[in-house]
Amino acid sequence: MTHTVLVTGVGRHVGARVAAVLAGDPAVRVIGVDTVPPTSPRGERDGGAQLPDSLEFVRVDLRSPDLARVIATADIDTVVHVSLLSGPARSRSAMKEHNVIGTMQVLAACQRSGTVRRVVVRSTTAVYGSSPLDPAVYTESTDPAEPPSSGYGKDAVEVEGFVRGFARRRPDVAVTTLRFANLMGPGVDSPLTRFFTQPVLPTVLGFDPRLQFIHEDDAVEVLRRSATEDHPGTFNAAGSGVLLLSQCVRRAGRPTLPVPAPAFRLLGELARGLERLDFSPEQVALMSHGRAVDSTRLRAELGWNLTYDTASAYDDFLRSRGLTGNLPLAVFDALAGLVR
Repeated sequence: MTHTVLVTGVGRHVGARVAAVLAGDPAVRVIGVDTVPPTSPRGERDGGAQLPDSLEFVRVDLRSPDLARVIATADIDTVVHVSLLSGPARSRSAMKEHNVIGTMQVLAACQRSGTVRRVVVRSTTAVYGSSPLDPAVYTESTDPAEPPSSGYGKDAVEVEGFVRGFARRRPDVAVTTLRFANLMGPGVDSPLTRFFTQPVLPTVLGFDPRLQFIHEDDAVEVLRRSATEDHPGTFNAAGSGVLLLSQCVRRAGRPTLPVPAPAFRLLGELARGLERLDFSPEQVALMSHGRAVDSTRLRAELGWNLTYDTASAYDDFLRSRGLTGNLPLAVFDALAGLVR
């Protein structure tokens, strides 16, 4: 039986990788939508895989009603929505419009469809916020101590609210919400990966937060399994273990500049004006208080363990950027292999 899967956000790295791996299955027809066409995914082990010729691309702005016509005419049975932006493209308002209004349009199109039977939504652990009142580890049922009040995290909270409403209205559809930790890997370009590649790393004075990552390979595999199997529910997706920011800095071999939180935010605003970094209020909170989640439920549901833990995901990112501190590359590779 052939499945027809629609993947949003194929113009960006993760969306392109998910679409490519799904299109590699002869039993799956994949239609990718975005405002820009996909390019070959970067940073894969084989030097950068080519997109399969079978991948079909349709230029669609998610904020428009055009998506409903694509779903209706192609008899889509599975929608994989990975298009959420974690950093503003042009402005914060444009980012919110894309994330929230775009998701509303996606779900509205699925609501009207008579063929959609599975919906997978990429969310983020940023829905838990970052606060000094946080528990040591968040599970999917833990309420955030201080819910995010701005930025990507607040968008994701609103998106998840719409997803829950859709699931109630369409109980015949298997709805999966995946709360991913910060992605790491050779092809990932995010506010956090750009932070770690700076020549000097500003830190919030007096804080050493716990950070948690998921490798892009594992994230793509989680999305693939969710797109081809029914796994309804909400799941945290993160590599096991945590790294303190100080450990991340030492592994990268970068000097730090500890500054008070207001100065950290000011540096972020200046860097954002130069389009280098994004120290939004939620980023300041993460760099102060950190965040950790438990992914036991996801592993049990999928019957599969992630390949990378937090440390090995971060090490693979560093190696891909040539950031191995003062260690020779061969020694760094050997140490990374021991923790994988």
